[in-house]
Amino acid sequence: MRHFENSWLRAWGHLKLLAPEGLRQRLLTAYGEPHRRYHSLQHLEECLLHFDGAIDLAVNPGEVEIALWFHDAIYELKSKDNERRSADWAQRELAARGAAGDVLQRVDSLIMATCHNAAPTDPDQQLLVDIDLSILGSLPARFAEYDLQVKAEYSWVPRPLYRVKRKQVLQGFLNRPFIYNTRYFRQNFENLARANLQRAVL
Repeated sequence: MRHFENSWLRAWGHLKLLAPEGLRQRLLTAYGEPHRRYHSLQHLEECLLHFDGAIDLAVNPGEVEIALWFHDAIYELKSKDNERRSADWAQRELAARGAAGDVLQRVDSLIMATCHNAAPTDPDQQLLVDIDLSILGSLPARFAEYDLQVKAEYSWVPRPLYRVKRKQVLQGFLNRPFIYNTRYFRQNFENLARANLQRAVL
């Protein structure tokens, strides 16, 4: 929990805003919801740890870090607008603390970039998306755990359909010229991610 506290205080410090009382615990409670298997406290902590190692790449580190905190704040199984609702929650909280309009816009775009439906061109979006996808380049045991966690979250989908759709998603990453946008993540995660994905789609 100390790492969560340190990250939280650092993010609001970079934003030069006062953190809302109780908000960190509300977010941690949301990530700890029992229906979450992958989009959980474990995922949030892994993202924040990766940000620790890449914070120097951020143009606006406070905005990237607070976007990481909110990017899966809303996660309902079967919902197609989790990112939009998560971004809206972030907007409300930041606006209530007096965040400027350009900060609100950038945080919104950062969270929406985690929909992964377009290649990000903004450096901070590239960094955040790489952090969100860092799980693909994790060690094989963690990747296998992640694969089971995603499967559990989609337990409501018929198994044959799930296998087809999951393979399509993973193959889509493999078909990219690069999985990661930044040199840092390409150097540290690209090869392992491709090896993990190759095994997963067999």
